[in-house]
Amino acid sequence: MCNDYEQHVQAAAYRRALEALDLAGSGGDEEALGWADDVRIGDKGPVLRAAGNGVQLVSMTFGFPPPRPKAAPVFNFKSDGRDFSESRRCVIVLSGFYEFTGSRYPKTKHRFALTDGAVMGIAGLWSEADDGAQSFTMLTCPPGPDIAPVHDRQVCVLRPEDWAAWLFLTRPQAQLLRPLPAGTLSVTVVRQGKDEQ
Repeated sequence: MCNDYEQHVQAAAYRRALEALDLAGSGGDEEALGWADDVRIGDKGPVLRAAGNGVQLVSMTFGFPPPRPKAAPVFNFKSDGRDFSESRRCVIVLSGFYEFTGSRYPKTKHRFALTDGAVMGIAGLWSEADDGAQSFTMLTCPPGPDIAPVHDRQVCVLRPEDWAAWLFLTRPQAQLLRPLPAGTLSVTVVRQGKDEQ
């Protein structure tokens, strides 16, 4: 599942996405956007969350802390059949995400991005530890037609126009936590793996 993504969203594109949601004037610290070719588990990434009637952009760690000793961080969380109305919802802001195929390292690296925009989001949850450290995990669903040839699950991709609906649950969760229609995501191979050379 998704354990690596790209953050090339520029501040101007982020502001346009918020303006389209009538959330201009809120949004938090655009410095949290950063710039990274790869954001992996344990790295910081930009996260949009509700703040009163507006939104706030903050930097959080990718992956909830391990739930028990010797366990891995929780970086993906199945959304299937769950209710998140009482959860701390967030949108992970990014430009593209990666999935990998093959059995030998290096694996083939596939990049997915929205075909009609430079900014996308992934539905997520965030948490805060006793020491104040904040982290996020990405929600997943069955794969849509653009991802199914590569992986048997996918992250819940949100177009910018759906960000507020997820943060404030102004639409049913089932309409948001689902694969997008065929042709919504472009896929490019950014690295050929050993199995496919």
